[in-house]
Amino acid sequence: MSTSETTLERVRRLPKVSLHDHLDGGLRPATIVEIASANGHALPTTDPAELGAWFRDAADSGSLVRYLETFDHTIAVMQDAESLARVATEAVLDLAADGVVYGELRYAPEQHLRGGLGLDEVVVAVEEGMRRGERLAAEAGTPIRVGTLVTAMRHADRSMEIAELALRHRDAGVVGFDIAGAEIGFPPSNHKAAFDRLHADDFPVTIHAGEAVGPESIRDALHTCGAERIGHGVRIVEDIELGEGRDRLGLPVARLGRLATWVRDRGIVLELCPSSNVQTGAATSVAEHPVTVLKDLGFSISVNTDNRLMSGTSLSREFALLTDEAGWDLADVERATITALSASFLPFPDRLALAGEVIRPAYAQG
Repeated sequence: MSTSETTLERVRRLPKVSLHDHLDGGLRPATIVEIASANGHALPTTDPAELGAWFRDAADSGSLVRYLETFDHTIAVMQDAESLARVATEAVLDLAADGVVYGELRYAPEQHLRGGLGLDEVVVAVEEGMRRGERLAAEAGTPIRVGTLVTAMRHADRSMEIAELALRHRDAGVVGFDIAGAEIGFPPSNHKAAFDRLHADDFPVTIHAGEAVGPESIRDALHTCGAERIGHGVRIVEDIELGEGRDRLGLPVARLGRLATWVRDRGIVLELCPSSNVQTGAATSVAEHPVTVLKDLGFSISVNTDNRLMSGTSLSREFALLTDEAGWDLADVERATITALSASFLPFPDRLALAGEVIRPAYAQG
C-alpha cells in the first residue's frame, strides 16, 4: 500500500462477498427523497445529505426496536413495481462499485403490498431490477452476481406463504429464505412448519438469530429449524468463557460451551455485522466487537453491512474499520471473504470459479 493510499481505498479495490444486506436498508437518500416526493410520503427532511445523516443518527440509539423504526421511511418508498426495481438496481450498482463480486440481498415481500402489488409481482419487480443492475455493472467494468433471499417477518403469520413464494421463484433469482424483524418474543421455532416445507424441497435457509436474544435463539435456529447459516449470531459469545493470554496453538484461552463448540466445530457461518451491532447495542465498539475473538478462536465468520443506509457504511468500510481498529490484516479480510463465498447459496462450480479466478488472484497481488 502506498503511503497515500488509505486502508479503505485498498480494501475497496479488492473483491468481496456480501451475505447479509437488507434491500430496504441500503437505499440512496436522494432516491428516497425523489420517490417520497412523488408518492406524498413525509420525510424528516428532503435534503439528501441531511436525510442520510438522520438515518444514521436515528439508528445510533442502542436499541434494536428503535433501529427497526427507521425502515418506516424506506419501506414507504418501495410500494410499486417501478420503485422496487429502481431500488434493486441501485443496490446492485452500489455493491459493485464497492468491489463486491457476489452478494445476497434480502427483503420481505409482505412489506411491499400497500400499493396494490401481489407477492409474486413484488418478487418479479425486484428480480428485474437486480438483473438490470448486474447488466449495468458489467458494462461499467465492475461485474457482480447477486442472489435474493426472500424473508418472512417473524412477528407475522405468513411464513408458510412466503416460503411457497420463495420456492416459486427459486429458478428466477431467489436463492434462499430468511426470517427477520424483532427477535424478542418471536423465536425461529414459531415458523418451524415453513422451514420444514423448505427443507423438504431442498431449499437453502439462513435465520436471523443471536442479535437481540442470546444463545437460545441460535440453538433454536440451528437445531429446531435447520439453519445453514446464522444471521448475526454475535451473542454466541455468551456461551464462551474467555481467559487470559493464548494457548500453545496461539488461540485465545477460552472455554467454549456446548453450543459454541457445535457452531465452531461444524463450521456454521455467522453473518456478523460490526457497525450495525454497535448501533443496536449488541457490541460496544468495532474494536471490541466479538467478530475478532471469534475469528481468532476458529469460528467461521463473515463480515457484513446489514443496513448500509442506517449504518452509513459499506462492506469495504466494515473491513477497513476492523483493520484500523481491531488489528485485522488483508489475510483476515481474504479469509472472511472466502468463508462468505463458501457459505453462499451460489452453486458450487460458480463458487469455485469465483474463488480461483477472481478472489484469490486479487489478494495474491495485494
